[in-house]
Amino acid sequence: MADAHEEEVLGKAYDARLMKRLLGYLRPYKLQTAIALGSIVLKALADILGPVLTMVAIDRYLAGQAGTGGAYRLAYSLLSGRLSPDAYTGIAQIGGVYIGLLAFSFVVEYGQTYYMQWVGQMAMFDLRAEIFRHLQRMHVGFYDRNPVGRLVTRVTTDVDALNEMFTAGVVSIFEDIFVLAGIIAIMLGIDWRLALITLCVVPLILGATLVFRKFVRDSYRRIRTAIARINAYLQEHVSGIVVLQLFNREERSFDEFEKVNRAHMDAYKDAILAHAIYYPVVEILSAVAIASVIWFGGMRVLVGAATIGVVVAFMQYAQRFFRPIQDLSEKYNILQAAMASSERVFKLLDTPAGITARPGAPQPEGPGRIEFENVWFAYGDNKETGEPDWVLRDVSFAIEPGETIAIVGHTGAGKTTIISLLLRFYDVQRGAIKLDGVDIREFDLTALRQRSGVVLQDPFLFTGTIEQNIRLGSAHVTAERVERAAEQVNVAEFVRTLPGGFQEPMQERGSTLSTGQKQLISFARALAHDPKLLVLDEATSSVDTETEFRVRDALSRMVEGRTSVIVAHRLSTIQRADKILVMHKGKLREMGSHQELLAQRGIYWKLYELQYKDQELPPPSAVASPDTVSADD
Repeated sequence: MADAHEEEVLGKAYDARLMKRLLGYLRPYKLQTAIALGSIVLKALADILGPVLTMVAIDRYLAGQAGTGGAYRLAYSLLSGRLSPDAYTGIAQIGGVYIGLLAFSFVVEYGQTYYMQWVGQMAMFDLRAEIFRHLQRMHVGFYDRNPVGRLVTRVTTDVDALNEMFTAGVVSIFEDIFVLAGIIAIMLGIDWRLALITLCVVPLILGATLVFRKFVRDSYRRIRTAIARINAYLQEHVSGIVVLQLFNREERSFDEFEKVNRAHMDAYKDAILAHAIYYPVVEILSAVAIASVIWFGGMRVLVGAATIGVVVAFMQYAQRFFRPIQDLSEKYNILQAAMASSERVFKLLDTPAGITARPGAPQPEGPGRIEFENVWFAYGDNKETGEPDWVLRDVSFAIEPGETIAIVGHTGAGKTTIISLLLRFYDVQRGAIKLDGVDIREFDLTALRQRSGVVLQDPFLFTGTIEQNIRLGSAHVTAERVERAAEQVNVAEFVRTLPGGFQEPMQERGSTLSTGQKQLISFARALAHDPKLLVLDEATSSVDTETEFRVRDALSRMVEGRTSVIVAHRLSTIQRADKILVMHKGKLREMGSHQELLAQRGIYWKLYELQYKDQELPPPSAVASPDTVSADD
């Protein structure tokens, strides 16, 4: 399962190349980012000054002692000139300063949280927009190789992981580092001996963190893999729910889903177990550090080498010191997940579009003569030989302006491939397709496709109204034009019977309509845009006989005054075509009008026999399948 395998890759916890590229999305919001980072520094300072106030209050007003450390003297000198010599007043003043620090910490933390969340959301908005724009530019072959579930995951889950890194990961890491550095500096400045005693358990905590990180890394990898499998399984089985119910596969599908779901639950339980062990271990070790401070600090107080305020301050710092270490272990996992997600996102963004137009490419303006010159095309290579697996082989023909041509042949003969190449969903490997004598690869891609109106075999309707599905957001398609197109394809009468008429809302993929009704709306969509080239790819294969007669009646009006290409299995829809191309095994085997091809008694004649002479029960020898036609026919 490709989705799951790609999710297993974790990558490095920090990749400077990826981080530099990610930070580029913050560049438009430099001011807000600077405010957030400044707030982090100020909040860190406010957090580490609290124990210093406690120390001064105890030593000056409660114990009547004075410390000797450099940091103590600095704090004392900053406050001594501003504090009252009266104990009651001085303690009240220190309490007021403490409350002021808390209020200041609240303000800067609000600023940090607000601006960093705002910046993170804006950056992710830009990134999602860039991914979606890139997906719109990708050619059809890209979607042949990449499942929809994987692409949806890139836009949703992976971008969410990056947002978490911006708003919680990187910011918290900076804050934790500032707090740790400030606490260590102040403790060393006050009493370096007690500082070393407080920090003696740090190697043990780091060891526990390394073990915890190893187990959580594996658990998170399994969690992401399980999520990818759940998404893929849900996408496939919800899309195929009709087949599941038709063949009574509900119980078996549920059992299979339960296995995938259980793997996700087990992975999460392992991660929970790791957290349940790690955090109590850190708490115990931090308690050991506090107990050591009480023991050794108390001994130093008894011999006059330290003050009570210093010991109390160290106890507070010990409690505050180990909390950021716990947070750093969690932020490491966030950073690692973000690096893996960014690698997958940038891999998608760096995938070339495949089908592109030169900057400043000209727009097609001629009468519209189309010519295939010795066209060869393959979707991929043969796995055994490594040679291209040709779908089209040396195909040459021309379509004159205003001409209607039809393409027929057995399944896999290359009919739809010709349409895809003509619309430049793919580029040919050999030969050329020319429009008015110019290779279509030289034209502006958007302008080239604007000339064409396409009705595919599988009609696709978007969520919205019927009118919106016919217009597809084109401003030049007016409401009158929509109704006129619906009239021409004989679907307006049906639309007007709906409660909302042309404003009737459609559910996803037009699920409330029959396949034939959706196909007729697709006809109206193509006609409303007044294309110079009309392409119908098996457009009548999904409609009933009555609807086919209505469509056939409309076709005569649709093809009038424009070049038309019709791909069909039903020969009844293409008998009036000016030219019929007969494809067989990737080659153009016959070409001519309906009567001319019947007179040749070749492949087309045999197809005609299969469809219209069954009631005459001809001898088996006269009804050979086109798949059995030899290469010499």
